[in-house]
This record gives sequence, C-alpha cells and structure tokens, in this order.
Amino acid sequence: MNAMKGSRPARVFAGIALVSATALIIAGCASTPAATEKPTTGGDKPAAVDVTLKLGSLLPKTGSLAFLGAPMEAGVQLAVSQVNEAKAGVTIELSQEDEGDTDTKAYETSIEKLRSGGVTALVGAASSSVTKLILDGNVGAGMVTVSPSNTSADFTGLDPLYFRTAPSDSLQGEVLGNEIAEDGAKTLGILYQNDGYGTGLFEAIKSTFEGNGGKVVAEASYNVGDGQYDAQVSTIAASKPDAVAVVSYDQFKTIAPLLGNAGIDTGKLYMVDGNLSNYAKDNLGVSLEGSKGTRAGAELPEDFLTQLNEVWTAAGNDPINDVTYSAEAYDAVILISLATLASGSTKGADIAGKMQEVSGGSGDGEKCTTFAECADIINGGGTADYDGLSGEVTFNDDNDPAGAAIGVYQYGADNNNSRIK
Repeated sequence: MNAMKGSRPARVFAGIALVSATALIIAGCASTPAATEKPTTGGDKPAAVDVTLKLGSLLPKTGSLAFLGAPMEAGVQLAVSQVNEAKAGVTIELSQEDEGDTDTKAYETSIEKLRSGGVTALVGAASSSVTKLILDGNVGAGMVTVSPSNTSADFTGLDPLYFRTAPSDSLQGEVLGNEIAEDGAKTLGILYQNDGYGTGLFEAIKSTFEGNGGKVVAEASYNVGDGQYDAQVSTIAASKPDAVAVVSYDQFKTIAPLLGNAGIDTGKLYMVDGNLSNYAKDNLGVSLEGSKGTRAGAELPEDFLTQLNEVWTAAGNDPINDVTYSAEAYDAVILISLATLASGSTKGADIAGKMQEVSGGSGDGEKCTTFAECADIINGGGTADYDGLSGEVTFNDDNDPAGAAIGVYQYGADNNNSRIK
C-alpha cells in the first residue's frame, strides 16, 4: 500500500480535460459533540480532538448500477481503514446500506435506517436521481451528503450541505462529443435513458458533436426499468450512423448485442461512466474492440486496484476488476474525515463548513496527499489542503470541484477497456 501511505506516483493528465466541474454537500444536525481531550497520536503531535464519526454509505449493491457499487464501496472501506489506522483524532463507525435504484427503491428503507442510526455524514447516493429523492430528508436530518458519482448538471450549488467529488455531465458529454468527432464520424446516433443523468449527457454529446460539424441523425430514449429496447435500436439502426453513443447503466449488456444484430458496428460504440465496464466476463456475444468511452477521474496509481481488493476480499467479497468512481468515493471519506477533524465536531453542518477549506478551496492550506499527512498539519495548528486520488478536488463556492479530469478509454479484443488519454 505504498502509493496510498507514502509518496504518490505522479498523475498523468495527457489528453484529460481540466475544466470546472460540480460538487455538493447535504449537511445535518444532531450528532455527538467533540470531546475536549486530546489523545496522543502515532506521530509527534497530539490530536486536536477525539471524536467518533458515524459515517454511512448508500451505494448500489443491487439494481442497474450494481456493477459500480463494489468499486465505490471498496474505496470507502479503504479510506475508513486508513483514517482509523492513523489514530489522529477521528474514529469512524461505518454503516453500509444498499441504494438499489429508482426501480427497486431499496434506498427508501436504507436511508431511513441510516438516519435513525445517527449517521451525520453520508457517502452516496451513486445515482443523481436517487440523491434528488433523498436530499431534502437528509438535510432535515442534519446529514452532510457527499456523492462520489452524482453528475447531473442540476446539482451545482444545490444546497450548502451537499457536495460531490465527480464533475458535471456537461464536461463528460463535451469530452465524448469531441472524441467522436476527432475519430472522423460525420453522423451519430444516440440511445439514452430518459432521466436526469441520461438527458443531460445526451444534450451535451449532441451539442458538442454538432458544434464540430457532425450531425445527430437518430436519437431514441428508454425509461429506467424498461426491459425491451428493440424499438429504440431499430430507430438508431435505420439511420445507418457512422457511430452510436449509448448513455445507459447496465442495460448496455442487453443493448449492445441488439445493436450488433441490427447491423451496427459494435467497434464504433461510445460509452459513458454509467456503462463503461470491463465486459470480458459477461459473454456479450459481440466484440467491442475499438469502441471507446469516458469516465471522470485522474490516472490512478498502478497498485490502487490491488489495495482496493485487499480490503474488499478480506470481507469475503469476490475480487473486483473495475475502479470506476472508487477514487471519488475514497476522497469523499478522506475529505469528510479531515473536515471533522478541522471543525472538532461530528455535526453535519460543522463538517460542511470545513469541506472547502480542507480541499484547498480557501487557498490558505498546506498541500498534503494522505489523511495521516493532512491530519498532522491540522493537529499542529495548520490548515490542510488535500489533493486526492481523483484529482485536486478543491471545492468552489458552489461546492463543486474547481477542476476535474475526464479520461478516455478504449476496448481491446477481450472486451475490457484501458485508458488511452
């Protein structure tokens, strides 16, 4: 675990868009006030406080985003283990619940369990649509909410107690639209899901592609929960586009073979974070070799997947082979923990009040890249500026990351993807 606990390998940002993105927080009230005693830490400075933070995660174990749940949960668990191991004044008690999706509605029972359990800080939800449904209740319960993957453009400045560590869909759609145009496509079909996530990306991809001189010749949408996509695929295939963009969650596993059967070249598909997965194990029945997709996040240290799997498989889980939004989830926990330490409180509103500062948004902090390093600065009376694995983060006045990285990935013959930009 050297990359996480010591010096970090330099990040490669070649070909990555660095633009303003969005982050948010949902904050709260009732929690245990900070204790006044200052225990000795593993370092040479006493801890500024000694508090126990009740942290919750609401991430998908089931539903259409379940394939993203494991990487994010692993990121949360890795960060929690490192915060507790540091013994720097913040001890985390983690409660993990299933988000499901807007079709299964597992989140309804899960969020009530977290609220009634005294959780004052939440990592999640993964889905922008689910967050919109739980946000008001979280604010009313005094809970600060930090999502690692909410990308709806509607979330900018949504609430003082809501943050996100992932950028807005408008940026991802712009990067993907440019990539499609740069690859030489003149006509494009777009198949997308009809919700805030899907329509936001659809509009950004279309606007950017057509701004580059291309033409969207077919567009078709479906509703979350639909099980049949034949009509939408027929609409796209009839226009014979040079390329097809698919904005979906795991419905892609059904849509891709249908596109192939309809005569679409499945080596010229363009995906987004919601479906950019490694499909070697899924036996799609079609080859994705040559297809591309985009996903937020900086280039990660080579051993990050190993570190994730160490904590994930230790709990009896099967190994994971994706890192989608794992770094964003990891950073969400670290930032919440640093804000807890800096505020000396586990109240949601107090944590929220320090989130911009510990991310470097105030511009007054000392750079640091691990919880232990940043905590040592805070315990020494200084101001920490955490630069995370997902990027610098740096929340602005709208609680958005002031800069964000979008990577471009391409599929090989094994239907797994790797980063190319």
